[in-house]
Formats: sequence, structure tokens, C-alpha cells
Amino acid sequence: MVKSTSGIIVRVRPFTETSLIVHWLTPELGRIATIAKGALRPKSAFRGKLDLFYLADISFNRSQRSELHVLREVVVRETHPALRQDLARLQQVSYAAALIEQVTETDTPIPEVYELMMSVLRRILASPADPLTVFAFEMRLLGILGMAPDLEVINIPPGTRELLRALAGKDWDFLVRLKASAPQVAEINHYLHGFIIYHVDRIPKGRHAAVFGI
Repeated sequence: MVKSTSGIIVRVRPFTETSLIVHWLTPELGRIATIAKGALRPKSAFRGKLDLFYLADISFNRSQRSELHVLREVVVRETHPALRQDLARLQQVSYAAALIEQVTETDTPIPEVYELMMSVLRRILASPADPLTVFAFEMRLLGILGMAPDLEVINIPPGTRELLRALAGKDWDFLVRLKASAPQVAEINHYLHGFIIYHVDRIPKGRHAAVFGI
């Protein structure tokens, strides 16, 4: 069965000497994995179209026997070149994709997760890397998954609690104006790090670099 959708590439890895496994996050189908046969051949129709965080319209043959589908066509809509010019931005987007991959299952549509990924990507592209962007993403993803922390009972200073409340609920344009002191960044980082580990067992590699840029 041929399916069509749009999606953003969240992971790419070699499959054979000439083929790639490409993981997509899509609005209608959730996370899907496709095999791009012959993608590494010089004259492949996929050549130059399959890189991290490319946004594209795709079609694929849906497998009835496995979670690996056969990619047929890719029409690139956006390559987000700024991510390849700024390591801090790339680290933040990479962490967001890794956390989504960890907490979601393949072929399970959660449109809100796709929208969150696209909104945090737009935020990161529009402004310099900021720890609050990572924290806001984490708070919103936890909310979508039904794991949002109860801000009324957590043991953190009132000012930090209000900052977390804003990160969870205010729009991204509002968050540009938020400022956090170094102690507040440390408090939020420590709290969310422990909270995420408690609820999803582990945190993907790269969180520290995404938050602190190192």
C-alpha cells in the first residue's frame, strides 16, 4: 500500500553499502522508519535529499510484515541550513528529536508531538540557543504525554516555580522575553533531569550539551 505524508527526518543510519534507514516524524502517522534503497549511489533519486532535520513530502510502500517501510519519493521542502552553521542550535534540536524518539512508539500518531517538534525547531532557528528553550520543550512534551509535574507541590523556590509554569504554558514569542538567573537555570535543570529519569528511566545523551552548550 502506497502512503503519502510530510515529515521531518529525525535519524539516518546506513543499512547496506548503498542504502539508508531514515526515521521520520510525521503529523498523521507518528514516527516511521523507511529504507531508502540505493540512496548512496551517485545517480540515486534520493541523493542530497536525506539529511537530519530536512522537512519533506514523501511517499512509501507500507510494509505489512514489519515496521520498516520502503521509501519511494522525497520532495524536500526545507533543509534548515542554519542548524549546520551553529553547533549549539544543532545540539538542542538533536536532543529534542532523541527524547521524542525515546518516549514514543513507531507508527503511533500523536499530532501534538509533531507540532511541538516543529514549534521548537522554529524557535531554535529564530533565536540564539537558550537553556529555557530546552526546558520549555521538556515541560510541553511531558504535558502531551500526561506526565506533567504538579507545580503546586514541587519543592523549588516560588520564582523558579512561576518560571516553570510560564515555560509549560506560554507561547514561544512570550518565552523570548523570559530571563532566568544562573541559580534558576541550575534549579530547573536539576529538577527536570531527575523528573524525566524517574518517569522514562533515562535521558538521551546530549541533554547537558543542549542545555549548556558544551
